[in-house]
Amino acid sequence: MLDLRKLPLEAQLTALLDGEVSPEQRHELEQRLASDENARRLHEKLRHGADFGRRRLEDVLKEPVPLALVRSIKSTQPPKTPIAQRATRPQVKLSPSGPQALAAALILFVVGCGIGYFVGISPDADEIATTTATAPANTSDWLSDVTAYQRLLIRQPRHLVEVPASQAEEISSWLTTAIGVPFRVPDLSGESWTFQGARVILGDSRPVGQLVYSNNDGDIISICFRKDAQPPETDDFKETIKDEIGLVTWHNAGTSYVLAGPSAEAALDQLAMKIATAI
Repeated sequence: MLDLRKLPLEAQLTALLDGEVSPEQRHELEQRLASDENARRLHEKLRHGADFGRRRLEDVLKEPVPLALVRSIKSTQPPKTPIAQRATRPQVKLSPSGPQALAAALILFVVGCGIGYFVGISPDADEIATTTATAPANTSDWLSDVTAYQRLLIRQPRHLVEVPASQAEEISSWLTTAIGVPFRVPDLSGESWTFQGARVILGDSRPVGQLVYSNNDGDIISICFRKDAQPPETDDFKETIKDEIGLVTWHNAGTSYVLAGPSAEAALDQLAMKIATAI
């Protein structure tokens, strides 16, 4: 068994997340996490990075193959000129020795730890917002992505959120870390909207927090927010209709907000003003 104590802390925590530790090593690392705040913070970053990468990979695997690519493959003609056969090479039987196999295993382990480490220390929302602050925000793409996710919610009412409303502390710490924006979950029960939970989505390739609500009629609204650098003269409470989806946008203290809901909801702009004072 590899002695993890000789490896950096990031590699040890990555191995713990991947289940590649012995019971004794797990006990030792859990004791370290219980007493070391920096280790706990690093472990949380690595865990969120791994979860985010896993979800993105699952999303990519679910995407259909573009029709144009399928047609291109089917229409490709085989080469007319015969390909010269290559000289047959003698087959070599690769049978690594014990030390070679051990070295290969160690290399693979270190590479895996490195991947987990770089995912875990990837720039957080504050760094992303600072990096992109000098570039103009693509408001059109951001609203288009929010609209697409809202349509997705409407079509799958049984799978609205990633973290349910009952886990309020998890939602607060998770979204604050992922988005880099402090917030409060608005209480909209007086307007007959019940908080269901939260998700993290992508808007114009950047992380966006999404708070999801529903009412007794089965309608769904969501409050989406992200850290941004909108100019001070940005129009607040601007309403946009995209077919069955209504959007109300506003901006405050370096954060962009969107309320997405049914376009038939007449009081959507008034609801957005109430949310702006509560969030």
